[in-house]
Amino acid sequence: MVRLHRPRRPLHTARQVAAALLATTALVLALRPAPAPARAPATVPVVVAAADLASGAVLTAEDVAVAHYPPDLRPAGTVEDPAAAEGQVLAGGVRSGEPLTDAGFVGAGLTDRLGPGQVAAPVRPADLAVSALVQPGDRVDVLATPPGAARAEVVAAGAPVLATPGPEDDGLLLLAVDADTAARLAAAATTATLTLSLPPRSTAGAGPVAPRVGG
Repeated sequence: MVRLHRPRRPLHTARQVAAALLATTALVLALRPAPAPARAPATVPVVVAAADLASGAVLTAEDVAVAHYPPDLRPAGTVEDPAAAEGQVLAGGVRSGEPLTDAGFVGAGLTDRLGPGQVAAPVRPADLAVSALVQPGDRVDVLATPPGAARAEVVAAGAPVLATPGPEDDGLLLLAVDADTAARLAAAATTATLTLSLPPRSTAGAGPVAPRVGG
C-alpha cells in the first residue's frame, strides 16, 4: 500500500528558515572580533584656580591646580606647570576652576619688590582719577570714610605703590602692605569710600608705618 506524504504547511517551513537564519547570525556575531576600546580624547594640562581668589592675591602652590582641556578649547595664555603661576599677582578676582592666563596677571617681578611680611593688596579709590596721579614706587596713605562718618580714617599709611592701573583696570592700584593692613583694606572696601593722599616725601621715605585706625 502506498502512503502519501502530506505537504508541509508554509508556516512550518517559515519557522524553520527563521530558526536557521538566527543560528547563522549568532554564529557570525560570535566569530566577529571584539571592537577595540574607544580612546580617550587627547587633552592638555591647564593651570586653574584651586579656589575663589581675590584681586591682588599672590599665588601660592595651594592656590592653583591642574585641569585637562581638549587642545582646541585651551584658552590662550595659559600655562601647563603650576610652578609657572606661583608668585604671580592677580589683576582681578577669579573663580575656582577658572583658567589662569597671562592677561590676568598684573606683571612679572612685582613680588620681588615686596618686603619681608608684605603682601600685594588691591585698592580702588572711589575717584578713579586719583589713581592716575600716582606712579609705581610712590608711597600713599589710604583713607576710608564709613557711611555717615564726619571724617575719614587712615587704614594704610606710607604704603608703596607696586602697580598702577592699566587701560582696562578701573583705577585699581596694588600696594605693598603687611597682612593685617591688607585685611583692613579689604574690609574697608566693602563698606567705606576709599581715597588716597600722598604724604610728604620725608615721611614717605621713612619706611613702613603702622596703620592708624580710628575708633
